Amino acid sequence: MSTTDAPTIVLASGNTGKLREFRHLLADYPVELRPQAAFSVPDIAETGLTFVENALLKARNACAHSGNAAIADDSGIEVDALQGAPGIYSARFAGAGASDADNNALLLERLRSVPERERTARFQCLLVYLRHSEDPTPVICQGTWEGRILSAPSGANGFGYDPLFWVPETGCSSAELDSSVKNTLSHRARAMQQLLQHLQQRPQLLPRAPAPAAADSDARR
Repeated sequence: MSTTDAPTIVLASGNTGKLREFRHLLADYPVELRPQAAFSVPDIAETGLTFVENALLKARNACAHSGNAAIADDSGIEVDALQGAPGIYSARFAGAGASDADNNALLLERLRSVPERERTARFQCLLVYLRHSEDPTPVICQGTWEGRILSAPSGANGFGYDPLFWVPETGCSSAELDSSVKNTLSHRARAMQQLLQHLQQRPQLLPRAPAPAAADSDARR
């Protein structure tokens, strides 16, 4: 299906890495995923105390401003030695406007004296799909990816904490994985697979494709 014929779903994020991953995961599905910036959707304060609360806030905001169905995720990394931190504050662990490098550096500093066996961690993704801003039954999916935190960054792929996240089943960091491999293992991929199952089982959840443009009146004569 061409993008002009496909129903639109808005990704409630300005993160280009997330957009790239979600588009890859939805590549074989008959929808067009567009970033919220394409609809001038303003950012909303993530005031929730859980991943799912923040995902719902972002999805409803994107639906309300775009008039389309929306997907939103709130993701982060939980480190056991830090009692689950940074958690929902993963993107701003080192402060508002912090870069990935800033956040990674702070995480390494906090774990400087923690031995390898105690550096267990996991990525969490809470994914929400809303048909419209007042949808009373959002589809909520959760993906978890277990690993541990390295003592130094390794790899140049991915984004966020990927260079510090050791993946036991692959023997390398998340940032050393090819995107095609990562997109079968990651927390986001696992949550998205759950969402795709919901959409396949309940196709009525999908927005309708745009109606074809009316033929020119002269062409109908």
